[in-house]
Amino acid sequence: MNFDLSDEQKMLAEQARGLLAERAPYDRLRELVDAGAEWDEPLWRELAEMGFLGARIPEAYGGLGLSDLDLGVISEELGRANCAVPFFSSIVCAADALTIAGSEAQQAAWLPLLASGEAVAAFASAEGKDGWRPAKPSVAFADGKLTGSKSPVADAGIADVAIVVCAHDEREALALVKLDGAKVTRTKLDSFDELRTHYKIDFDGADAELLDGADAAVIDGVLNRAAVQAAFEAVGAAEACVHMGRDYTMDRQMFGRPLASYQAIKHKLADILMATELARSNAYYAGWAANEAPDDLPLAAAAARLSSLDALGAAARENLQVHGGIGYTFEANCHFYYRRERTLALTLGAKGYWADQLVAAVRAQDGEAA
Repeated sequence: MNFDLSDEQKMLAEQARGLLAERAPYDRLRELVDAGAEWDEPLWRELAEMGFLGARIPEAYGGLGLSDLDLGVISEELGRANCAVPFFSSIVCAADALTIAGSEAQQAAWLPLLASGEAVAAFASAEGKDGWRPAKPSVAFADGKLTGSKSPVADAGIADVAIVVCAHDEREALALVKLDGAKVTRTKLDSFDELRTHYKIDFDGADAELLDGADAAVIDGVLNRAAVQAAFEAVGAAEACVHMGRDYTMDRQMFGRPLASYQAIKHKLADILMATELARSNAYYAGWAANEAPDDLPLAAAAARLSSLDALGAAARENLQVHGGIGYTFEANCHFYYRRERTLALTLGAKGYWADQLVAAVRAQDGEAA
């Protein structure tokens, strides 16, 4: 396989980067935080007009039908800009679940709206202290009704509909539920990342529909593909931290010399650059495997998830460190990435879960080889 992007993918990245540089600068992020806004709705509309929201949605439903690697190019640029949009929730997770497991009627009703940005979807799996994906969800579907609670759910405050991991007939399933119903209650939670809000959703016999094509294996696939896109997002954010730290240390003078000239600073920046490039390689392979080698996806997704969390964790912390005291102020830009890093570290489960997934995938492959 070719480990470089195609010319078309590079053009896609340039288009996304140009739009985001113009529409989502750091000053815009501060405006959103100061205003208490939960998302950048004008930017969301522009992403829809450019076709980015429909990148992986089938053409029959208003999308472009592109690959997971193509989608990863967009996720990387959104991570680089640290955008306040529900792309991961609505497009990466919910739209994928609908595309894979939804009925023709469900797909026709919702995928065109998601591709056009007219509707936003959330993906609800976590159940608080019981974990982000309980072995047996307490939220249950029966007789067209959904009962129980999900928390935390990213972007639920702005979502029109949610895809909910639930229990049905003693098995794991997915249900589609509109969030404006009288028997659905959304409670905003305190979010460390002010540009990605989270809610608790309570369902008290809410009207819902099953995605008939969903089972545990389908949900595994949705989550593995989501882990790949989260890895791309983390890679973009990590590279932004590398560049931010480099630029600051090139300009900052200490004892008559640029801060970047000191060996300790050089080593810090080199280490996080190496970690970022390793994560990028893993993400690119996982994005390719999602379409071309699905049997490799569980292992590739776990590797991409773990390496990207390591890269962004180190990059966000070291970026703060090389900025010194000013890095901890609201006026500096470092905190945007540190907050997003902490959020991404728990999105889709913490590192321990994905380490277990990696070990299980390696053992499965070893068993097949034997």
